[in-house]
Amino acid sequence: IHGDVERANFAAEHVVRLDPHNAAAYVVLSNTYAALGRWDDAAKARKVMEDKGLKKQPGCSSIEVKDAVHQFLMGDQSHPQKDAIYAELQRLNSQMKEIGYVPDTRAVLYDVEEGE
Repeated sequence: IHGDVERANFAAEHVVRLDPHNAAAYVVLSNTYAALGRWDDAAKARKVMEDKGLKKQPGCSSIEVKDAVHQFLMGDQSHPQKDAIYAELQRLNSQMKEIGYVPDTRAVLYDVEEGE
């Protein structure tokens, strides 16, 4: 779908018909519009989500360490070792910058939850 609004609309319509309570179709549609700089259309897709009472599922990552699975949700600050984890991430980020890594932020669009 990457930047193809016609296909994004087609896919969104079909997903909504199959599962009208699934926010994913609106998120993909909003992100497609945002990637093309069509901010008014992106806002309309988010507004439809809001009007229907739909919420975007937060991003989630998991890692297994010593037979224990640790799950992290976007914005969740409840992990008991969060300070040590964030400190290590900051250390790694600094190391990457030192060796010249530059993140590709072209796919960073608009976080539906933060934007509202």
